[in-house]
Amino acid sequence: MVNPGSSSQPPPVTAGSLSWKRCAGCGGKIADRFLLYAMDSYWHSRCLKCSCCQAQLGDIGTSCYTKSGMILCRNDYIRLFGNSGACSACGQSIPASELVMRAQGNVYHLKCFTCSTCRNRLVPGDRFHYINGSLFCEHDRPTALINGHLNSLQSNPLLPDQKLLQ
Repeated sequence: MVNPGSSSQPPPVTAGSLSWKRCAGCGGKIADRFLLYAMDSYWHSRCLKCSCCQAQLGDIGTSCYTKSGMILCRNDYIRLFGNSGACSACGQSIPASELVMRAQGNVYHLKCFTCSTCRNRLVPGDRFHYINGSLFCEHDRPTALINGHLNSLQSNPLLPDQKLLQ
């Protein structure tokens, strides 16, 4: 198990030193035949779990991801933080410490989360419409929406995302 964000390699482990290793998850001694090394710590294979889905990470792959104090499997990392870490509107990277807004799996800088028509920023509590990859405020929603002819519409109350810390 390798943490992609960590450049450190595990110190060599010999058979006689296994009993001295402590699990970062449960704090117990690791006397198992197999142990995992992630986030500069050793883990029992049963203790290194995804913070979201509780999958045992040693069973589902050879990598894990960490962000906002969570240990995540690849699927949950992408679901929570997006695939590229870039704003869907401007394409620029989003620092881990920055607040973000989300719509339909896309991630945006707060300043980029704006109505496609009037360019007003959408804020928590605003209603918005997400149509074919574009955001619209309640006032500027397409006329077809009012007449009920737009089937692909997603209408959502706007909620802020949690602050992301690395």
